[in-house]
Amino acid sequence: MRLQGLPPVIDAWTRCLILGSFPGERSLARQQYYGHPTNQFWPLLSCALVELLVHLPYRDRLARLADRGVGLWDVVRTCTRQGSLDAAIRKAERNDVMRLRQLAPRLQVVLFNGALAARQQGAVAAPGYRLAVLPSSSAAYAGCCFDRKLAAWRSAIRQWVRP
Repeated sequence: MRLQGLPPVIDAWTRCLILGSFPGERSLARQQYYGHPTNQFWPLLSCALVELLVHLPYRDRLARLADRGVGLWDVVRTCTRQGSLDAAIRKAERNDVMRLRQLAPRLQVVLFNGALAARQQGAVAAPGYRLAVLPSSSAAYAGCCFDRKLAAWRSAIRQWVRP
């Protein structure tokens, strides 16, 4: 069965885009980016932005990100996959990242959440955005502790978001 990803959370005021790979099973079921409770995305972003996003309802989290100029999207639009691991993604159809200029005319930086997303750097670099690869927020990425992930996320994000 083909899985369908989530729509972009981007608007005309987005300055910083966090580009992930593809939502896990729990995120797809909830129709929420980073919806699995063990994914460290929301705790990392909360700490990096010094704002308790984790405790907000999902819609309010997205609204706060929009207020601060942060958008969310994934590299993969549709795929087949057993489980939630990126390594299990098959028959991937990519999102059209070249649409970013239309969707987010003020976009300046794209932050890749993990290795699979980072493979899209070539396509995203063409419009001249600044690019950075962040350690994956996935709990499955145990090669980097939370504090090291946070240091990387904090330094990459803080300069691009509105206070």
